[in-house]
Amino acid sequence: MLGKLAKWLRILGFDTLFFSKAEDDELRSLARRENRILLTRDTGIVEKAKKIKVVFIRSENWKKQVKQVLSELQLREQIKPYSQCIECNVPLKSISKKQAKNLVAPFVYERSDSFSLCPRCSRVFWPGTHHSDMNFKIEDILEKE
Repeated sequence: MLGKLAKWLRILGFDTLFFSKAEDDELRSLARRENRILLTRDTGIVEKAKKIKVVFIRSENWKKQVKQVLSELQLREQIKPYSQCIECNVPLKSISKKQAKNLVAPFVYERSDSFSLCPRCSRVFWPGTHHSDMNFKIEDILEKE
């Protein structure tokens, strides 16, 4: 129920775990064991949460969800866009253009000068055609209401 929120928290550079299917007890146990904050729209999880921090997500709109999390957890100053793998949730490593040459298509190599690599899944990231749209969405999220 919060997949898009998780994706955008990763885009903003936050260590974010997401499970499409998990039992409530498993989520609470993981949050307790790893000292994580549990984000949920499930009031049952909130009521049973003990010794863990839980944020009840009020909106169904992903942008409002992101704004709520950033505000309630006071995370605005910690935002580092494009620093986390959106697949693996691992910090990305900057690589030189030369290092990226055999990892991306020639078209991408010619048009981009900035590359990052996920050390876990080896996925390469660069500011592609969707980058300006993502930056616009980030600006919209960060805009004060």
